[in-house]
Amino acid sequence: MGETRVDLQHLLEDLRDAYTGSLEETILTEVVANALDSGATRIGLFTSAADATLTIVDDGRGMQRRELARYHDVAASTKRRGEGIGFAGVGIKLGLLVSREVITETRRGATHVATRWHLASRHRAPWKWMPPPGLTTGRGTGVRLILINQLSPLLDAGYLEETIRRHFEPLIDPAFDDLLRRHYPNGIAFEIDGREVTHVDASASERVPVAIRLGRRRSPSVTGFIERNPLTSADREGLAISTFGKVIKRGWDWLGLAPAAHAHISGLIEAPDLAACLTLSKNDFIRSGARGATYLAYRKAIQEAVAAQLAAWGEGREVEDSARRRAARPVERDLESVLIDLAEDFPAVAALVDRRPGGQRRLPAERLAHEGEGPLFAAGAPSASSAPASGGASVTRSDDGRDGGGASEAAPPEARVATLDPTAPARGPRRETRYGLRIEFEDNAESGDLGRLVESTVWVNAAHPAYRRAVASRAEAYHATLTVAMTLAPLAAEPASIQKFVTAFLGAWGEALSRDKRRRQGRRGRLRRRSSKGPPP
Repeated sequence: MGETRVDLQHLLEDLRDAYTGSLEETILTEVVANALDSGATRIGLFTSAADATLTIVDDGRGMQRRELARYHDVAASTKRRGEGIGFAGVGIKLGLLVSREVITETRRGATHVATRWHLASRHRAPWKWMPPPGLTTGRGTGVRLILINQLSPLLDAGYLEETIRRHFEPLIDPAFDDLLRRHYPNGIAFEIDGREVTHVDASASERVPVAIRLGRRRSPSVTGFIERNPLTSADREGLAISTFGKVIKRGWDWLGLAPAAHAHISGLIEAPDLAACLTLSKNDFIRSGARGATYLAYRKAIQEAVAAQLAAWGEGREVEDSARRRAARPVERDLESVLIDLAEDFPAVAALVDRRPGGQRRLPAERLAHEGEGPLFAAGAPSASSAPASGGASVTRSDDGRDGGGASEAAPPEARVATLDPTAPARGPRRETRYGLRIEFEDNAESGDLGRLVESTVWVNAAHPAYRRAVASRAEAYHATLTVAMTLAPLAAEPASIQKFVTAFLGAWGEALSRDKRRRQGRRGRLRRRSSKGPPP
C-alpha cells in the first residue's frame, strides 16, 4: 500500500505566496487574528532582541489538550466561516518558515499545557509536549517565535505597532465601537512591550461618517468614514474595507471609483457580514457563487454612498464619466459575445464572463441582494444632480430603488446614511444587472499604457494621446475595444501568442456587428409581418 506524502516546506512557501504582504507581516496579522477569534480582549506583543524572540499573549478562551494537539495539523481548524476572521487553520504554520522553534502555551480551566514545534526537514515538522514556560498567567494562549534572523522586523516594536495600526485600525478607532461591540462586547486593547497602542486623532482632516443599512435592519450593516486631508500619507491613500476589525483591502481600484484628488482622500469602511466572503489569504473577497454575490452587493451599496460624498465635495467626475459610460455600453454589449466566442480557444478569459446555456446570464439586483447574492458590477456612480449639496445631508434609498430627498431622520445630521431595502417588492420594472467585463475611464497622465485590468474592469487611460485622437476622430469605440484586447492579451495568452489573441479578439468584435445587424433586421421583419396581419379579432 502506498502513502501520500506532503512536501511541507513547499506547501508553506506556496501559502506564503498567496498573501500580498511580507511574510513577517502575514505571520503577525494571522496570530493576532487567531487571538481575536478566541475571544481575547487584550493582546500583548513582547520582543527580546537578545534572545531573538517575539511573544504574543492573549486572554482568550485558550485550548483544551486535544485542541492544542490538533493545532499543529495543517489546515485543521474548529472555526466556521463567517464567525470570525480566521477559518482555514494555516496562519501560525507560516511561523515555521522564519523560526528555529515555535513554543505554544495555553490555559483553559484546569488545562495548562504547552508544546515545542519546529520544521525539521522539507517533509517533517515534529512537535512534542513540554512543561509550560509561563507565557500566560491566566486564561488564554501565548505563542513564542524563536526567530532565525536576529535582524527580523518582528523584533522591532515600531514595525509591530505600524502593522497593528494598518491592519487592525477599526479596533483602535473609537468611531467603530458601536458596530464592533456586537462581536467584541468588551473591546480590544493592544499592548507592545508594555505600552498600549492608542488611537491617533487626525484633527487636520475633514471627516464625514458613512453608515449603510441593508435590508430592513434598524442598525447599520456597514459603518465608517471618508476623509479629506492634504497631508494624507501614501500608505493611507484610498478607501479601506475591513471585517471584524481586520483591514482586507485598501485603495480605489476595488471600489471602482477614481476621485479627482485621490491622493488626498482616504477612508475606512467596516462590514462584519463580509467575513463569510473572505478568501483563504484574507487579503481579498470571493467573487463567485453566493458569497461573491453578497460581497458585490455590499460593494455596490458602499460605492453609491461614497460616490455621493465625493460629488458633494466636488471630487466626482459624474458629467464626464456619464458621457464616457454611454459610449462604452454598446462596446460592452458587443464584448459579451466576443468573450464567449474566445473562451474556448483562450480559456483564461472565461473568468470574465458567466457562461450559461443560451448566452449571458442576467440577474435582478433586488432579488440577489435578498438571497445573499448581488450584482457583479455597480451600475455606475450617482449623478451629480442626485448628490446632496453638502456633507450634512444623507442619502436614503427608498423601497422602490429611487433616491429620496431630504435628510434621514434615523441618523445624525452629520452622517451619510444609505438605506437599501432589497426585500421590499419592486413597484416598477426590475432593472437587470449584467455579469461580464466592464469598461471604465481614468485620467492617468503619468502612465504610457492604453489601459489596465483591475479585477474584472478595464480602465481606459483617457489621458493617453491615442485616446484624445480617437475622440477627435469619433473612434472611441474602436479605441476602447483595442485597449480591452491589449489589456487582456497578457492574461489570455502566452507572450508568443499575444498578437494572435489581439487579432482574434478584433475579428470576433467585427463579426459581432454583423450578427447585431442581422438580429435587428430579423426583428424589424417580424414586426412588419405582425403589423400586416392587423390586430387580433
